[in-house]
Amino acid sequence: MIKIVVDAMGGDNAPGEIVKGAVDAVNEREDIFICLTGREEAVARELKKYTFRQEQIEIKNATEIIDTGEPPVNAIRKKKDSSMVVGMNLVKNGEADAFVSAGSSGALLVGGQVLVGRLKGVERPPLAPLIPTEKGVSLLIDCGANVDARPSHLVQFAKMGSIYMEHVVGIQNPRVAIVNIGAEEEKGNALVKETYPLLKECPGIRFIGSIEAREIPHGGADVIVCEAFVGNVILKLYEGVGATLISMVKKGLMSSFRSKMGALLIKPALKETLKSFDATQYGGAPLLGLKGLVVKTHGNSTANEIKNSILQCISFKEQGINDKIKECLTPEENI
Repeated sequence: MIKIVVDAMGGDNAPGEIVKGAVDAVNEREDIFICLTGREEAVARELKKYTFRQEQIEIKNATEIIDTGEPPVNAIRKKKDSSMVVGMNLVKNGEADAFVSAGSSGALLVGGQVLVGRLKGVERPPLAPLIPTEKGVSLLIDCGANVDARPSHLVQFAKMGSIYMEHVVGIQNPRVAIVNIGAEEEKGNALVKETYPLLKECPGIRFIGSIEAREIPHGGADVIVCEAFVGNVILKLYEGVGATLISMVKKGLMSSFRSKMGALLIKPALKETLKSFDATQYGGAPLLGLKGLVVKTHGNSTANEIKNSILQCISFKEQGINDKIKECLTPEENI
């Protein structure tokens, strides 16, 4: 049994959608055990709404909640009985294999490094979400953890991202590219110019050069390397444009009687196409390079995203991703 801790009080839709997602996960898989951290009475009240195998879910009482607006370091330090700190301590102490939360990103990043801790050799742990593309999915690394990254950090991101894509997603010899403002090697800011030759000479990865933002939705690379400021802008724009286009398509289809009739004919195909661009089906963003798995989901996550975030933890554990990351990092990269 793989034990996964879920922060029942984190996110805009807690605890309702969080608990429902956990129930959906155990109803789909018999090989996982879920520990819900949070205010016991509130969590138990939500659980009573569903039918599930009782032996697969337990509640770990945590009386405090870390709000999104709180300073992350102070929150982790002072709220020791929060659902997030209690959950990450279970991973730290080896009592659980993974932790999933839709709560404060800042607190999760601080807690991941301070409580769970980094693997030996990892300079900075990056957040790495899967984003939908025309050819399937790509890994965007980093999207929010390290806004002032150094070239050595980006090289490690490329290595860790390649391991994740090959062993969790199943893409053999994944293509690695660095985000740039042009395809030419001499283009880019100081960070990109300094990192490019390091990636070019890096053993164990398939570096294909630079990738412009417009090529990302087309699946131009499997692992997209950047520092967190750029990555977060890409991710948020990606989500915003996707939601806007879907809204405009729906509005257009409902604009006249003729379009409504056409909508009835294309609805099944359109629904299937749009589903492939729904990021929630791919789960959350793992914080790679920690001693235990920590996964961040969107603050407004619904049950489906929580369920998929839980299920992605299974592949991570079964494939021994942390062991593979430790093996790929050379002694010279140790901090």
